[in-house]
Amino acid sequence: MVSEAGGAAVVLPCLSRCVEAYVQRCDGIILSGGDDPIMEHWGVPTHPKAHKVDPLRQAFELAVLEALDARRETPVLGICLGMQLMGLHRGGALDQYLPDSLPTAGRHWPKTTHSVTGELGEGLVHSHHRQALADAGSMRIVATAADGVIEAIRDDSRPFYLGVQWHPERTEDQQLGAGLIGRLVEMSSSTRRASPAGKPAG
Repeated sequence: MVSEAGGAAVVLPCLSRCVEAYVQRCDGIILSGGDDPIMEHWGVPTHPKAHKVDPLRQAFELAVLEALDARRETPVLGICLGMQLMGLHRGGALDQYLPDSLPTAGRHWPKTTHSVTGELGEGLVHSHHRQALADAGSMRIVATAADGVIEAIRDDSRPFYLGVQWHPERTEDQQLGAGLIGRLVEMSSSTRRASPAGKPAG
């Protein structure tokens, strides 16, 4: 979808020692979906039913988020796990297993569609998660599901710093699917044009 939107997609190896080089070279960053956060990092036991993300990946993506805090102009889109890490990084809290607390958890897992509403628009999105942010920390909630699950968060102090709980790459709704990827690419291109001449492409 990045390519179809006019961008050049680059997959970044999870090498924490390369994070500074990555964020300097890339015009925009996508933190994609994946397994569940390892909550001991935030002083909380990981739920026994969680499917833990690879610890190297978690450490890498948290290092990316930390580095991006100093490069606030870089557009960032977090998807599913990516959104959860964004929220946790900003002081939020995670409901680690929705079936324990939410009667409608089946609307979100496995591989289903449900409606969302908020500032990003209203429509059906592709959902595949058993966890969700219970608190967005210092970020602002900009979309929710009908059952109250937090579906999108944003930092209004940055040009494009957005997390969505659904999978836009699998969502048919144009505005909530390919349109989000397109906005990231557009913002990344604008950032690139505004950067000093000779900035490496990424």
